[in-house]
Parts: sequence; C-alpha cells; structure tokens
Amino acid sequence: MTSHTVPFRRAVYDLLSSMRFAISLLTLLAIASIIGTVLKQNEPYVNYRVEFGDFWFSIFQPLGLFDVYHAIWFLLILAFLVASTCLCIWRHFPGVIREIRGYREKASQNSLRLMSHHHETSAPLDQSQVLTHLTEHGYRYRLRTDGDATVVAAKKGSWQRLGYLFTHSAIVVICIGGLMDGNLPLKVMEMLNIKTSETRNIPQSQIPAQSRLSSNNLSFRGNVNLSEGSSASVVFLNSGNGYFVQELPFVLKLKKFHIEHYSTGMPKLFASDVDVLDIKTGALLQSGTVKVNHPLVVNGMAIYQASFGDGGSGLDFIQWDLNTHTQSKLAAQSQSELDLQASTERYRLEIGDLRPFNIETIAKPAGDTSAVAVNQFQTALASAQSVKSERNLRNLGPMIQFKVRDNTGQAVEYQNYMQPFVEGDASYFITGMRREVATPFAFTRIPLNEDMQLDTYMRFRAAILDPKLHAEIAKNTAAKALKAGGVSKGGEAQFAEITQGVLSQFSQGGFPAIERFLDEKVPKEQRQTVAQTYLKVLQSAAIDVMDVAQTQAGLAPIPVSDTQYRFLMDSLVATSSLFDYGSPKLLVLNGFSEVKSSGFQLTRSPGKNIVYLGSLLLIMGIFCMFYIRENRIWVRLAPNKTLIAMSSNRKTADLDREFDAHIAALTQPITPEEPR
Repeated sequence: MTSHTVPFRRAVYDLLSSMRFAISLLTLLAIASIIGTVLKQNEPYVNYRVEFGDFWFSIFQPLGLFDVYHAIWFLLILAFLVASTCLCIWRHFPGVIREIRGYREKASQNSLRLMSHHHETSAPLDQSQVLTHLTEHGYRYRLRTDGDATVVAAKKGSWQRLGYLFTHSAIVVICIGGLMDGNLPLKVMEMLNIKTSETRNIPQSQIPAQSRLSSNNLSFRGNVNLSEGSSASVVFLNSGNGYFVQELPFVLKLKKFHIEHYSTGMPKLFASDVDVLDIKTGALLQSGTVKVNHPLVVNGMAIYQASFGDGGSGLDFIQWDLNTHTQSKLAAQSQSELDLQASTERYRLEIGDLRPFNIETIAKPAGDTSAVAVNQFQTALASAQSVKSERNLRNLGPMIQFKVRDNTGQAVEYQNYMQPFVEGDASYFITGMRREVATPFAFTRIPLNEDMQLDTYMRFRAAILDPKLHAEIAKNTAAKALKAGGVSKGGEAQFAEITQGVLSQFSQGGFPAIERFLDEKVPKEQRQTVAQTYLKVLQSAAIDVMDVAQTQAGLAPIPVSDTQYRFLMDSLVATSSLFDYGSPKLLVLNGFSEVKSSGFQLTRSPGKNIVYLGSLLLIMGIFCMFYIRENRIWVRLAPNKTLIAMSSNRKTADLDREFDAHIAALTQPITPEEPR
C-alpha cells in the first residue's frame, strides 16, 4: 500500500481555487465591513483614546479598526479574494464554455430514460415537424444518427451559464477597484519607512518631503478648510497619529460661502463658490458652486462640500478681572492665541471657533430659586440650576469657545454666549466651563441688570467677597432684623456676629465652604436646622450687600422687589459657582466681524468607475442566473418508437407544464393535407 502525496503547488492551487476559501474570505470582508460601518472611521487617534480609553485603544489600534478599509490586512484579503476568484474562473471557464457550446447529442437511450421528465410513444413522429416545433419555441438543435434512429438534441437559455462568469468577474473587478482606492502604494511605503506621517503642528510649507505626497498620487481622500478669499494647493490626509500633505495639481480658491437657515436657526443650505486656478500660471481653469452631494469634478478629482465654520473672525471682548472686578477691552481673533496677565500670573488664551448660531434644547426651571428651602447649601445650588427634561429648541445666538492655559500647561475650556439668555423677567450671561475634553460643560448663569450688563453683579460680587465690608453689612442686616421684630435688642449683636460669620465663610468658597464648615462644627442631627438658618441669614444679608455695593460706587440703593430679590439670589448662586471657574478673567463677547470658512473634501478615486463596472457585471450575472432558465430537449426518433426527454437547470412547476405542452404538441396526430 502506497501513500499519495499531493505536491505543494497543487495543494496551494486547490486551496486558493476552492469555493470554501473564497466564501471564507467573503465572510471576513463582511465582518470587517460591519466594523467599518459601526465604528466611525479615519478620526484622529486622540478622539478614539477619549472615547474608548487606553485599554481598548491599545487593542483596536494595532488591528487597524479605526481605518478598516485602508488597513493592510483588509487590502490583503481583497488581494487574496482576487487571486482566489481568478483561479476559480480559470478552473471552471473551460467547462462553462463547453456547456454553452455543447448540445449533449451523444446522450444514450438509457440515460434519457433515467431523466425524471421523459416520455415514450410507439407513434412515429415526423422529423421536420419536430424541428419546426423546436424552432418555433426558440430552441437550437443538432442532429445525430444512432443506428437506425435519429437523435435531435435541442437547447435554449444557454446564456444562463454566463451568470457564473459574470458574478465571479464582478467580484474580481470590484476588489480591484477597492485595491486601487485603498491607496495600497502608500501603505507599502509606510511599512518600508519611505513615507512617515507628520505629527507636529507646523506650517505646511515646513513639512518635510517624507510626509508629502506628490500630485500624481493614484488615489487619496483629503480635507482642507478655506476662509473666504483664501486658497490652497494642498489637502491633508489623516493618518491616525498624524497626517500627510497631499499636493494638488491646481489651486483651489474660495470666493464666497453661502448659508441659509430655517426659522429655528438650523442650517438649511450651505454652498461654496470656488475657482480652480492653474498652479503655475494662476490662470482660471474652472469655476463653480460646490453644494452638499453636488461636487465639482476637475480632471477626475471631485471637490465635495464637507463642512463649514469660522474662518478667523475679528472679536471684541470685555474682560472682567475676577480679582479686582474691573473691566477692560480686548481685541482678538478667533483661531488665534495671545497672553493674559492677571496680577503676577501669566496665562495663555487659546481662542477657538466663533459660532454665530447655536441651537440648544432649553428646559424650564423646576422652581423659583428665591423660594428654595434646603437642608444643605450644595443642594441649594443644585436646586437653583435644576431643569426638567422638557424639550424647547432655541437659538442662543453667537458663541465663542476658548481655553485658558496656566504656566504649568493645564488648560480649562470655556464656552461663552454673546446673546443674553432670557427666562421670564430675568436675563443672564451664560458661560460654560470644563476641565476635561470628555466631560460636558458645566454652565453658570450670571444675572444681568436692566441694561443687560454685568456691572451690577460685579459690584455685588466685589462687596460680598470683601472681608472689610462684612462687619458693616452684618450690622445693617441685624438692624433691619431688629426693626422687623426678627430679633430682640439683646440678640442684635449676636445676630450680627452670626451674619458676619456666614458672609466670611461664603467669601472663602461659596456654598460648599459653608457646607464644609457645618460638617466640621455642627452635629449631624442639627445640620439641617442650622443650614436652613444660615441660608435665610445669607438671603437677608444679600440685600444689604447690594446696598453697600451701590453706596461704594456712589449710586442710589436699588429698591427691593420680586425681580430684584431674584437677581440677588441668582447672584449668590453665580458667585458660588465662580469659585471653581478656573480663570482669573471673565470674557464677555461684545461684538465680532464674522469671517466664514468652508471645509472641502477632495478625492481622487480611479477605482470608482471600476467598481461601477463590477456592479454592472454583478447585476448581469444575477439576472442570468435567476431570470434565464436553461432547458434541453432530446427527441430520439426510431422507426417504431419515439423517446422524448427534457431537463432544466431549475426543476420547477413551469418545467412540468412546459414538458406536458411539448408532449401534447409533438404527439398529436398528423393531419394529412386535403387534395387540391
């Protein structure tokens, strides 16, 4: 007994050309496509670190899941699928052609009898009548003499066999298109360290050749932002941990950006008027308007409208010093940086984008902040800012984002709205703050006076945080309490002392400072009662704080009313929140000169038309396989016996009916012609 060993080359050929291998590759591609659809692709790696954390990032990143369709393993699967499918076509092509060209006229009598659809009759059939019938029904035939019998082998629908070739060819063509647009040459150059992505934030003119791609690059998909009147001859290709600079064969110039809004302020339409200029002479090559889903195509390169935003608008700030409570003007520009000086400390102001329209869901307050009775001061703060989940879309107007970075490199991000937020008869300046990118903004509402200014609040804040004024404020509050009968003559001094203590604790950290004091000094069973007392004392003292602040500024006291009392309570909440504001300056956007920018995505994808061709082949293949039925009929004509057999690639009820119809038509008696 000898063992049969399959040569290695033959084993590889059998593996690659097998249907199981091709189906396995298609399954892997399907799984990869699902991942690429569910997981947002081609984002900077820092975004994925924030979203998934370091642990999952360290797993997903080496697997290339953040750019699945350009990952080397995905392109290798496509390449193997092309090779496997080509071998399948090569392996089965001769047989398919034989089936298309062959009539199987050598089928024996026994093999015809073994077919499920066959019929035998002793009645002789006229050969010419059989051939005429087959021709009328679209059959092509071939004759063969078998002894004293004649075999008529007929067929129609042989093009059904082309469905196999079309569908397999479609897979090859589509995969080749995917490989062309997968930028495989760049991946290879990265693996060989011929090209490396740039990670530094430097002007594109200073980026070395190792991170630049020539304008004859086979395929790419890059982005560039242009402000009105500016131009660019390069786009930037994201590479996860860096980027490449892709040279363009022309200069793209943004002439004008157009945007229309719905009544709610949501964008309705945005488009860009652009010029395409010759990169050497500056001559105009083409002009057009780029809209969403309506790209401008220049020499096979598509220019898409991808986004819009700020292009470096002029900004006019009023900056309030939260230490001295003085104001000054600050002229700046969005998307720029400048120094901030506060006392002896220096900060770096990093200004982001200006957003003229901001559609937010605003909810109604759960209750009146002036009537909140709480057992903890932190709860008072939360109650004052609590909202219901009722949806109420509103345009909050222009907004500017910026960061304030200290000398240690720590940054706090802010989001300030220019337009006052109006709620009932109260108006507020809205400022948001966060210390980490992954966390939402914590918003503070600072009350505005009748002139929509912060002057009144800043006077209040300066007075309540000034320890030199606490004694005078406490004395005035105690005197009013005595006059109203709230305290006795003998308890006036003690009440003034308590009020001064509450003001002192509040000036050191707001509501949380008083809460910490209660936790340290007051037994747990008495804290709720003492907290309520302290809150009432602070609410009463707020009126005198405002009076002293007005007197210090040489202004008349503000009469107490429901509106004014709410202003004072909101001022307490805002003052407590600003202890954790993180910046010595409060920047109020006072005006701006908007400069719009437009984000473009430029693509060169020569594989796109190849994929279209593959899709057409796939449609043709599916049509051939599912809508064309190959039928074969054999009629064996013998002197005393006739055998009719029929087969089809799909056995359906239609085959049964068609076979019966052929039998009925062929075996009917021949009507002799009447003599003329």
